[in-house]
Amino acid sequence: MIIGTGHYLPEVCKRNKDFLENEFFDANGDGYENANDIIIEKFYDITKIEERRYIRPDQNNSDIATIAAERAIKDADIDPETLDYIICATNFGEVIFGDSRSNFMPSIAVRVKNKLGLKNPKIVAYDMVFGCPGWVESMIQAEAFIKAGLAKKVLVIGTETLSRVVDIHDRDSMIFADGAGAVVVEGKDASDGGLLSHNTRSHTLDEAHYLFNGPTYKPGVDDKNLYIKMQGRQIYTFALKHVPVAIKQTIEDAGLDITDISKVLIHQANEKMDEAIIKRLYKLYEKDVPAGAMPMTISKFGNSSVATIPTMLDLILKQQLGDHQIQKGDNVVFTSVGAGMHINAIVYRF
Repeated sequence: MIIGTGHYLPEVCKRNKDFLENEFFDANGDGYENANDIIIEKFYDITKIEERRYIRPDQNNSDIATIAAERAIKDADIDPETLDYIICATNFGEVIFGDSRSNFMPSIAVRVKNKLGLKNPKIVAYDMVFGCPGWVESMIQAEAFIKAGLAKKVLVIGTETLSRVVDIHDRDSMIFADGAGAVVVEGKDASDGGLLSHNTRSHTLDEAHYLFNGPTYKPGVDDKNLYIKMQGRQIYTFALKHVPVAIKQTIEDAGLDITDISKVLIHQANEKMDEAIIKRLYKLYEKDVPAGAMPMTISKFGNSSVATIPTMLDLILKQQLGDHQIQKGDNVVFTSVGAGMHINAIVYRF
């Protein structure tokens, strides 16, 4: 069972208007005919992102992960030395300000354990590199460890600083954001709830490079860094085709119907895409989407990859996301799609 949650949203708010002076180029290095205000307006129409959060220059990924972890541990009211695992979902490691190179040695999980001041060597710390579905996959692993008797308490973190790895000359850079979310999972009696079913798929034959690292789109610059890149149209088509089916299978594996699901917490990738996914999911059941079934945070916080779902979960549980609530006994879906291409889903009973 999830016994504690926490998150950290960086202080720096980057609004759409802050991109008006950027020089944008396409993948061929050509400029756009439209002025930036038109580019940004079209970007908003598709994603519904108004603003996003960036970390300060003096902060790093492990710093914000540690803050989220501390808050989850405090919320769980446990001695952190009794943890068995720290699993940290992240995709670019520690990236310092002004340098887009990833640093994975030591791992973010190890850095967090160090920053928490934990002395117990039996607390195993490792990173999950699994694209945006990394936090959901880490939850699946945490529950597997617990059910196998290999762990009693697991700290599961999703943290990313995508502002450090975006190409400012790529329009897609406006999607990405920074943030961290964490939960503490503890083994409890099965009657108390927990993970009811899960489903993970890796589509790699044709889809492996829908998200990738590539050079800046700005021509004629001496820049050997690699940045996060994506084929947006292919990702959109892929997600609409495969994610609803994967969620439906997970709900069926739990022995439930869509009417038994209180909320669907979907990775905040793109509001237009997420809305299309949930509509297709309910259409599979010949149902309309109920009001409040899919909370959204992307308009204010952007796409912080692995951090979006645990951040949203903490906001809901702390009653900080409008009228959204999760009550004891509610069945909630966690689902994500991202680099790999990976898809996963969980049905979780609170």
